[in-house]
Amino acid sequence: MNKLTKVGLSALCGSLAAVSSAHAGEMTVTGGVDMSWISYEDDTTGNPIGMGSNLTFTGAGELDNGWTFGITIAMLNNDAYSTTAINIGMGGLGTLNLNQGDSGNGIDALDDKMPTAWEEAWGAGLGTGIQLVSGVGPQSNIQYTTPTIGGITLALATAPDIGAADSNDKATSGQTADNTGAGYDATININPSFGTEILSGLDLFVGGHIGERYVDSTPGNDRYEAVGGLTYSLGPVAIGYARSGIDTGKNTTATDNAWYKNSMFGISFNVNDNLSVSYADHVGETGLVTSKVSTGVVEIESFQVAYTMGGASVRYANIESSNSAYQYGTEHDKEANVISVALAF
Repeated sequence: MNKLTKVGLSALCGSLAAVSSAHAGEMTVTGGVDMSWISYEDDTTGNPIGMGSNLTFTGAGELDNGWTFGITIAMLNNDAYSTTAINIGMGGLGTLNLNQGDSGNGIDALDDKMPTAWEEAWGAGLGTGIQLVSGVGPQSNIQYTTPTIGGITLALATAPDIGAADSNDKATSGQTADNTGAGYDATININPSFGTEILSGLDLFVGGHIGERYVDSTPGNDRYEAVGGLTYSLGPVAIGYARSGIDTGKNTTATDNAWYKNSMFGISFNVNDNLSVSYADHVGETGLVTSKVSTGVVEIESFQVAYTMGGASVRYANIESSNSAYQYGTEHDKEANVISVALAF
């Protein structure tokens, strides 16, 4: 009887050790709340009070060979599940990221990198209808990122089916035919500091996307996207400029938007460790299948101020948009003032 007890305890201890080894790592939770008040000029505002809650679960661990792994699960407004990202660090071999579309991979991460005190010019609460490059970023995708060598980092990302819904473990998005196929992104970031302090804040970036698209069951109308630009920071000042373009692949209907292109500029200034201000200008153009020239122009300007006090931040943005949603030749200007308070824990 005593022998059997010892055997049972030994087996139990062995099982616990195996479980402990298999689950080596830790989970942390961070979060916060955002509260905003928005007022539209010359338009109906309605109830101006907005609130968003954010929770992020982060896990990390290490394998026996020294590789690291991490998982990030985001739950945004009203505790609604958002995205999951799994990151595997392979030491000198680079990193692998499996992503459910949090816009952090591919050229979606480069859609607007302009310096700002708070948000992008188009992202502070005013709907402008601007069309940005996105690539495979909003889809379930896999990205491989090389180690940074000589200030150069290369990333390759792919999504097997653009536009497909996220899938659970041991599941697919379904076999329903649609007019999109796989997508492929390539991006490169270069920090050519050459060992000098004055160039340490310079970042050059470029990216491209090819998305398989089928129109009227005829292959060949693929979607192409590209972006390129630079940002530079020196002391309290940061500036940036970039251009991007989209070839939609649509060519069957004369009124289809065949292409979009964007130019953007931003500058920010850190007054001190707590206060920062910024200005940004973003211009978007579009053209129809039958037109080689622009048939619609959107221009967005935004002035922003942000002040941080420990875990609290107060932000203000004034946004103006002309010809929103590319309504060329039609008076469709918008303006909004936004006040936001964020509390983090």
